[in-house]
Amino acid sequence: MAATLKLEIVTPEARTYSEDVDMVTLPGVEGEMGIFPMHIPLMTQISAGEITVRKSGEEFFLAVGEGFVQITGEKVSVMTDMAIKAEDIDETKAEEARRRAEARLAEKLDDEESATVQAALAHSLAQLKVKRRGHR
Repeated sequence: MAATLKLEIVTPEARTYSEDVDMVTLPGVEGEMGIFPMHIPLMTQISAGEITVRKSGEEFFLAVGEGFVQITGEKVSVMTDMAIKAEDIDETKAEEARRRAEARLAEKLDDEESATVQAALAHSLAQLKVKRRGHR
């Protein structure tokens, strides 16, 4: 039985994470999914939110955008439009982005603009959730 999973997170810009981990919690479209080694194969969509990575008894957090995940017994591959480690999040910029997106949503937007602004809002909210995790 495998003791770890290979977690790879890829965005259009780069591979942002590639390590062996003990467990991963993903923001699935129907709720959080906990993935351990030897998980059944699965391919599904993820929502903007927080990925929790457990490795060597410690937890690490990343903010992610929407995307897809492919899971095998040995590997979790996440393809997403955003992935930022908690320590790399600029809380001030994320808060400004949230405010701008909320202000834009109050305007009359066409469907395409609305979708773009909704995605920007989801990204900023995911970043703020991850960054503010320790401030509760």
